[in-house]
Amino acid sequence: MKNGIVDLHVHSTCSDGTYTPEELVDYALKKGLRAFALTDHDTTEGLDRAIRYAEGRDIEVVPGIEFSTEYESRDIHILGLYIDYEKKEFKEQVQAFIDSRTERNRKMCANLQKAGVFVTYEDLLSSFPGSTITRAHYARYLLEHGYVKSIAEAFDRYVGDHCPCYVPREKVTPAQAIDLILRADGIPILAHPLLYRMGRGRLEKLVASLKEAGLIGLEAVYSTNTPSEEREMRRLAERYHLLISGGSDFHGANKPKLDLAVGYGTLFIPAGILEDLKKSRIRLVFSDLDGTLLNRESHVSAKTGKAVASMLQKGHRLILTSGRPLNSILEVMEEASLRYPGMLVIANNGSLIYDCDKKGALAEFRLSAADLRYLIKEADKMGIYCHAYSDTHIIAKKQAEELVFYTQKIHLPVTFTEDIAAALPEGSFKLMTIHLTDKTKLEAFREQIAEYCKGRIQIVFSNDYYMEILPIQAGKGNAVRFVCEYFHVPLNRSYACGDAENDISMLQAAGIGIAMNNGDESVKQAADFVTQEDNDHDGLVPLFEKLAEL
Repeated sequence: MKNGIVDLHVHSTCSDGTYTPEELVDYALKKGLRAFALTDHDTTEGLDRAIRYAEGRDIEVVPGIEFSTEYESRDIHILGLYIDYEKKEFKEQVQAFIDSRTERNRKMCANLQKAGVFVTYEDLLSSFPGSTITRAHYARYLLEHGYVKSIAEAFDRYVGDHCPCYVPREKVTPAQAIDLILRADGIPILAHPLLYRMGRGRLEKLVASLKEAGLIGLEAVYSTNTPSEEREMRRLAERYHLLISGGSDFHGANKPKLDLAVGYGTLFIPAGILEDLKKSRIRLVFSDLDGTLLNRESHVSAKTGKAVASMLQKGHRLILTSGRPLNSILEVMEEASLRYPGMLVIANNGSLIYDCDKKGALAEFRLSAADLRYLIKEADKMGIYCHAYSDTHIIAKKQAEELVFYTQKIHLPVTFTEDIAAALPEGSFKLMTIHLTDKTKLEAFREQIAEYCKGRIQIVFSNDYYMEILPIQAGKGNAVRFVCEYFHVPLNRSYACGDAENDISMLQAAGIGIAMNNGDESVKQAADFVTQEDNDHDGLVPLFEKLAEL
């Protein structure tokens, strides 16, 4: 669908439009659209009708909704695209909105009756069958029954804001609407930002707060935007790493001269905009290597490899997330045939996020040379072995049994030097400490340096032998959040799989955390699920197979 045009903001008679859902499908085909989103106000009543009617035709109906919300006493609209509108929780909340609207409409009818307009809520339902009644329906009713001479007069005299018959409706906040859309597997979009007349500073404040709440897109391409306004909205979206959406806000006769697909004549929404939005619907799987994806021989079994390939073919992504240095991960990828286009890897327990195609870092964090000097000095005092890393080598003081043990699995060249900190003026992704017989000695070292590290440096165990000292910005959990943001994928569409203490932060950060059957008890307690099988018996295969079906 890269070529062609779309319209991602359209209304039907199920709210305040004048085209039925079926008529919209016919009209969209006539206009040459590849897809359109039916986004009626606070209702999904027309979605089944439109989707069924479009079956077998060369057009996609995107299931959507437009929520009316309130922010600083202003009406703010949040679009939800690709919502799972049959989800129980979502249906219940939408019904609550409808019930609230119904109560408000009955009160408005009572106010109109006091003002001499003889109308009941039942009259409105009869006049506009199948519609969710809005103020636009009141205005049309008043016009058609001779109470006013224009739609504008109806709003000015009776149903506009601050008019005697107006009743404000209980509304949710934009952040609540975004949360509801995300939990319905949808894509939340801020609709027509410039219509709120907020001023640039207040609008940016709104966008920043909604981004924090999980906003994914901004409707930068819109019927009333001038070319310069569209460019401004695109820049705003770019500043907050939001995707672009576009729509006409077509209502049929209720918005004269505003047409489907073209707005007031110059609107153009390329299908590529929808394709980019669709990419945010994929699933991200963050998987640890040792003890998780790899078996005890440090290999990926044929069964697991096949399941991974099937999942990736559906567009989902696997992000290898390990305490290993980058080159060690790349070696595993080659040996296990895990190299796929567009792959990212998280190395050094989140100190490095690397793009395999571009062969460059997306983010990296290092312990300073000063920190290395202090930490190594303290390790030496307690008789704790440690080493650091350049981009390509292990940097160690001398050969030791701990280093021999470590390099049996981590195949990196070693540079020996008496002054590790001096050899690494730009710092190290981490400092590795190892004790092969007594974990309590590593724990004692952790206690010894805890005050120095507080608020700046973190310490995690990757197994009973290895204790890793990292920059505070690193960690697998922070890396999960970074990568989800990078791909515009909500955290609730991510999975994290691991077996050791250093995996806990990513299991907690991801939408679903999965502990291996062979994992530490602390990891299992932090997880949402525990695999039935261990890493030697393809424990992650059921997850990959499930995602391959989505």
